[in-house]
Amino acid sequence: MPSRYHKKSMILRKKTREIHVGRVAIGGNHPITIQSMTKTDTNDVESTLAQIESLRDAGCAIIRIAVKDKKALPAFSEIVKSSPIPVIADIHFDYRIALTCIELGADGIRINPGNIGSRDRIDAVVKKAKERDVAIRIGINAGSLEKDILAKHGSPTPEALVESAMRSVNLFEDLDYANIKLSIKSANVLDTISAYRKISEKVDYPLHVGVTEAGTVFRGSIKSAVGIGVLLSEGIGDTIRVSLTGDPIKEVIAGHTILSSLGLGKRKLEVIACPTCGRTEIDIISIADEVEERLFGCEIPITVAIMGCEVNGPGEAREADVGICGGRGVGLVFRRGKVIKKVKESELVSALLKEIDKITREKEFDDTAQ
Repeated sequence: MPSRYHKKSMILRKKTREIHVGRVAIGGNHPITIQSMTKTDTNDVESTLAQIESLRDAGCAIIRIAVKDKKALPAFSEIVKSSPIPVIADIHFDYRIALTCIELGADGIRINPGNIGSRDRIDAVVKKAKERDVAIRIGINAGSLEKDILAKHGSPTPEALVESAMRSVNLFEDLDYANIKLSIKSANVLDTISAYRKISEKVDYPLHVGVTEAGTVFRGSIKSAVGIGVLLSEGIGDTIRVSLTGDPIKEVIAGHTILSSLGLGKRKLEVIACPTCGRTEIDIISIADEVEERLFGCEIPITVAIMGCEVNGPGEAREADVGICGGRGVGLVFRRGKVIKKVKESELVSALLKEIDKITREKEFDDTAQ
């Protein structure tokens, strides 16, 4: 399958078709997008929109909303009208809800054809989506495979997931509808990786990548980083979601960190910090947490180093734009490995933030001069 070269990361991304979810382009030569899902009650319009805005500010490009029954449709309509980013309606079982969501202005819908039901129901959804030019994500999950496929394979194996996905793809192609993207997720990381590898060799539709039901923020982030990271490193994936049992903003932050680690995201703030050891003589853990929290949302492409001693100080972090290190109640502030001032430990964070502010103004001046 043809590939496209990503200059920053040296990763060859597999060439996929281009589709649009609202104003966001997916596939083709477009950047990998980060998605999340609201965790509010959809019927609570105010809370849901507030969460969407917070997710947008954190770097979420597309939001998915559960529409579990007809009672949620009026609220969904209001959310779609006011959302600052494209909205995907997440629908299970009732195809009529999918039809109404499309009519209400959904930018995309997510369905699992295996639980939507008969062919005529799928036909109706595809016909309505075609009328409105609405993208459909075919979402295949290990926990909701068709009974005959599950019986054939004995368990939700990667082969079973791919067979289910291809059944849906063939159905949509028979209906002459190609405005689709695919996801085939499992809670098992290795099964997820295997399934995406297999499906990427069979189709050129955009792939939405993630490990479903990954778990808590800590364990789920690790599982997602492994599964999503491996696939992205092989050029597989056009959109991602880190599925965590926790604050959805942390899903977005984790997603951006995965992309940044592979050189696939737009470079923004990067905080590097030593892991600490017996040589550490200042509270580097609290300092690192405070700096990361204070700089949340920073749009400046800058690398900040937070080091605990002279071993990992200016020398080892010389490539950082700015950094701090310290010991015995005092610390050093450095830029590009050069020490520029010595301060008390209690003043380290404020001194660091002042230097970052200077760098910000310098970059803004350079941009204006150009």
